[in-house]
Amino acid sequence: METDTAAFDFLVVGSGSGLDVASAAANRGQSVAVVEKGPLGGTCLNRGCIPSKKLLYHAEVRQTIERADEFGIDAEVTGVDFAEIVREVNEDVAGSSDSIYRGVQASEQHTLFEGECRFVDDRTVEVVDGPDAGARARADTVLIAAGTRPAIPPIDGIDAVDSLTSRDALQLETPPDHLVIVGGGFIAAELAHFFGTFGSDVSIVGRRQYLLPESDEDSAAALTERYDECFDVHTGYEAVAASQSGEDITVEARPYPPAWDDPSAHDPVTVTGDAVLVAAGRQPNSDTLNLGATGVETDEFGFIETDEYLRTTADGIWALGDIVGEYLLKHSANHEARAVVRNLFGDELEPVDYTAMPFAVFSSPEVAGVGVREQTLREADREYATRTYRYEDTARGQAMHAEGFVKVVAEPDGGLLGCHIVGPEASNLIEEVVVAMTAGTGSVWDIRESVHIHPALSEVVGRAFAGQFTRHGGTHEHDHQHGHEQQQSHDHDHDHEH
Repeated sequence: METDTAAFDFLVVGSGSGLDVASAAANRGQSVAVVEKGPLGGTCLNRGCIPSKKLLYHAEVRQTIERADEFGIDAEVTGVDFAEIVREVNEDVAGSSDSIYRGVQASEQHTLFEGECRFVDDRTVEVVDGPDAGARARADTVLIAAGTRPAIPPIDGIDAVDSLTSRDALQLETPPDHLVIVGGGFIAAELAHFFGTFGSDVSIVGRRQYLLPESDEDSAAALTERYDECFDVHTGYEAVAASQSGEDITVEARPYPPAWDDPSAHDPVTVTGDAVLVAAGRQPNSDTLNLGATGVETDEFGFIETDEYLRTTADGIWALGDIVGEYLLKHSANHEARAVVRNLFGDELEPVDYTAMPFAVFSSPEVAGVGVREQTLREADREYATRTYRYEDTARGQAMHAEGFVKVVAEPDGGLLGCHIVGPEASNLIEEVVVAMTAGTGSVWDIRESVHIHPALSEVVGRAFAGQFTRHGGTHEHDHQHGHEQQQSHDHDHDHEH
């Protein structure tokens, strides 16, 4: 007997940022189907940025207390209810997801299909497991926003050991005695900070020369140097085997050739702990969807191919978020969702603009960036200019005993290409640059000519954009003053009281 197919105007696979587009369709009177195999709210809410940042703030509070003696304050941490911290965060997350669930269920425009789905033709899906297994839905317009899952690298024996994914790690109610992290990206940096702050010894095995290899090289080098002081860090190493004996898990790693001029000059390493976190990237869920029935094409890594408007290669099917693979960031997915809404319901198609897409890593120290990395320009043999200013050269930075820097990357004529920050509140300080790149003239003058509150921490950004830049590339490298001549600002604070 053939299953009846429910017909809708709009169908979305995934309930993260794709749900924003579904709501926009519902608000325009369309009938909407939402297919979701897990808790509503997507990766960010349930197993990503929301629980991790809630937990990381607890680590920030503890670090603040432990640094109190630097400021002449006698304070100490006398106890930590780690299990209660984790339970409270996860209960908050579950409550938020339940609220979304209740809202969708109460809506007359939305119909929720719970379970994993497969496409059976170009715009028809069938739920193949879960509470609504066997149900089919079809729509005139389909949006694929099915996200990603943790990638498991080909490590010999990894399936036979009790390894953790980031989702598992966020639910641990006891910090490991010794956590071994395989991977050197955002997740590795943040969870090393979290568990290290709450007493775990941490070892990190990462393939690239530095941690955070997708960030600007100076930022990556600075974080790697800081982490090397706190943790057992092995960058430039690839995990190749894992084994378990009782509660001890051992990871073997060898030099990763792209990270070294001469890999043979470096010995293999072995690290052992009572927990192993595999944080080696994300894999798109496109392989679970039977996209062969649709004409939707993917790239060599499985990310869905889209045009600049987020249309796939199949008529009537759109895609956004992590499964597109442009930026695996929640705010990028939200940005894409707004673009899809404009393009579905607006008068004219508008391409997605990723020019000023920022990122932030809530590590210790924080790392944030937007725009072009210096190494990208250097590898392309382009002329460019840079200027770096340190936190400790501002009054507020001195008061905070802060270390770090703001680095600006610009065209020789002053066009703003990017900015990279390492230090306290980097995730907030970068926003000034994002706004300038998005809404300003695209010049260093947008920030240079803006008044910065003295002595606020934002002065470190203002001062990074003021004064002499160093020009790179071409046949020479020298200090260069952007734009028309003006008096260079001093590199040290003078506290003028008015």
